[in-house]
Amino acid sequence: IQKIGIILEMGIYLSAPKTEKFSEDGENSRLRYGLSSMQGWRATMEDAHAAVTDLDASTSFFGVYDGHGGKAVAKFCAKYLHRQVLKHEAYLSGDIGTSVQKSFFRMDEMMRGQRGWRELSILGDKLNKFTGMIQGLIWSPRSGDKNDQVDDWAFEEGPHSDFSGPTSGSTACIAVVRANQLVIANAGDSRCVISRGGQAYNLSRDHKPDLEVERERILEAGGFIHAGRVNGSLNLARAIGDMEFKQNKYLPAEMQIVTANPDVNIVELCHDDEFIVLACDGIWDCMSSQQLVDFIHEQLKSETKLSKVCEKVLDRCLAPSTAVGVGCDNMTMILVQFTKSNPAGASAHDKSSAPLEVPFESKPAETE
Repeated sequence: IQKIGIILEMGIYLSAPKTEKFSEDGENSRLRYGLSSMQGWRATMEDAHAAVTDLDASTSFFGVYDGHGGKAVAKFCAKYLHRQVLKHEAYLSGDIGTSVQKSFFRMDEMMRGQRGWRELSILGDKLNKFTGMIQGLIWSPRSGDKNDQVDDWAFEEGPHSDFSGPTSGSTACIAVVRANQLVIANAGDSRCVISRGGQAYNLSRDHKPDLEVERERILEAGGFIHAGRVNGSLNLARAIGDMEFKQNKYLPAEMQIVTANPDVNIVELCHDDEFIVLACDGIWDCMSSQQLVDFIHEQLKSETKLSKVCEKVLDRCLAPSTAVGVGCDNMTMILVQFTKSNPAGASAHDKSSAPLEVPFESKPAETE
């Protein structure tokens, strides 16, 4: 029995963690960011991220995507979600919140059909790099990937035209910054936290199946919860992808067993706002929101490069062995620091210490 347990564990975890990190820094006149990601003990890296300092002339975009059952959906979101936010008619009229929400649903729509299947196959490394064939199938789309068609996402004929979408999925936690407005959207258990005067505030809610609002939707859609998992398998109540949980033709997308519908939270930045952190649950399993904010503050006393701060967080969270239970997941973190002149048209006097109103958590994050 012990040998079987070791074999099963080795299928999930490596014999030694992969501690090489992908790190990046960037900035503009409004903010600067650093990010880092690490595979860790997991056999594969299924996280992805996006950091776009200039989505347009006045807007920045950051996103963390934590895949499960494969990396393709997370990579798909990292490639396309911010593009959809930018394109949506609501965005063009200034309604960032609606644009973001529609873009989450749009990911599920785009991953269906022949083109969705083809893109996911490429992102999931199922494309043979030598022959250009996907999974050994000799087929090539007549339209190709011409630039003038990329954004149209028109229906494409092929042997997988009836593809209903991926059975794998991904969380999505994104932040859009424009002037003194911060828009957070989240589906899943990745999390965004803001440091206001050194105090951590959760700007997103972890969508676990045992939350009352999630449980009600799951049960009403015909699903069940066993051992804290949706239908006994998925430990998330909201995600992009996971089409097997979105098959009820009589219910809208937001009422399916698992939904891509994000919580959207709009915050007005004030002078006391120092930075936000977006990170996957591999970080939050190891540190509370306040613990992470405190750790970052301590590191910023001696470290100016934000990606280095992120790297130190990943090293701090990495478990010494897989026997520990936590600290064995993929880890990705983005740290965004605001330029103090960011809140446009507001002085430090009239914008400092503003109460932070969050729909689901208006009090500071828990310290434990």
